[in-house]
Amino acid sequence: MESETLAINQGVSSTTVMQNERQVVRQAGRQAILQFLEQHACFSVLRASGKVVVFDTRIPIQLAFYALVEHDMLAAPLWDPVKCQFVGMLTVTDFIDILRYYKATGKDISALATRGIAEILREAAEDSRKSGHHPFCIRPFVGADSACTLKQACEQLHRNSHDFLPIVFTEDMRVLACITYTNVLEHLVLHFREQRRLFDDSISELSIGTYGSALIVAHPNQSLSDALALMHQNNLSALPVVDPNTSKIIGVYSRSDITFLTKATDAEHAVKNLELPLSEILSQSRQDVTTPDALRTCSQSYTLQAIFETFAQVRFNRLYVVDQQDRLIGVVSARDLVAYFLSSD
Repeated sequence: MESETLAINQGVSSTTVMQNERQVVRQAGRQAILQFLEQHACFSVLRASGKVVVFDTRIPIQLAFYALVEHDMLAAPLWDPVKCQFVGMLTVTDFIDILRYYKATGKDISALATRGIAEILREAAEDSRKSGHHPFCIRPFVGADSACTLKQACEQLHRNSHDFLPIVFTEDMRVLACITYTNVLEHLVLHFREQRRLFDDSISELSIGTYGSALIVAHPNQSLSDALALMHQNNLSALPVVDPNTSKIIGVYSRSDITFLTKATDAEHAVKNLELPLSEILSQSRQDVTTPDALRTCSQSYTLQAIFETFAQVRFNRLYVVDQQDRLIGVVSARDLVAYFLSSD
């Protein structure tokens, strides 16, 4: 009896030691990345030959949108020549929201070809004061000094729930670049990909990502307009499209996917496309494996190291977690991963 009790105690003791060791290694990995973020400035993630587009708020909103498309950019700072300062960030998805706003209020959509950005923003602000409802929201300009640390930049992104952070050279107020969580993750993977032992825990064990009832999904027969409203309500930049019968993920609609706009002949045609079902929108989307918003899946047993390896091969904004039957059970974004390393839990 005593020998059995001794064996049980030894087993419990061994398990406790292993758990403590894993916790120490886990904390060491997080601390190593946190120190890296504290010791490197934003300059370190800027591309040597990058480009930045800045819009004068007097130019027509439609022209600004097509300029973003032409330069393959998702966002650009807005410069107010009267105030002589940056006043916001315009994204390709803002134009979609403005189209939805014009459609819902019965405004003349063709006017977008000539109406300036500042004029539309004033109009929206006036409508907001009258109705108490914000029809759409242009993000305020919240930049970071190019000399600030990556940790400070990530905290600023997280604190303001922004997807883009303009990096400003304060001596002459030039915007050098707009960085994202994906840019930061790319930098981390480059430096920590080989340190396997520090990142052997699974995303499930680390509670990284969104799962269960918190997961927002769409179905292929829903209209694009309904999907965009759902994303707006939940502050999402992408939405998994799931088969309602099998719960299997069949695609992803991202707010950066503007295929339905670029194929439209004019703004009115683009508004009509808002009523297309998601299944048709997905069939028109660019099926390029290098697209960060392309559908990529993983299992709950995926380790941080496996995610680093996947990211090194092909950059992504998020991974969709599926079970053995390919049913969607969660999502892990670049933001989730960076937030994990910033947290003190």
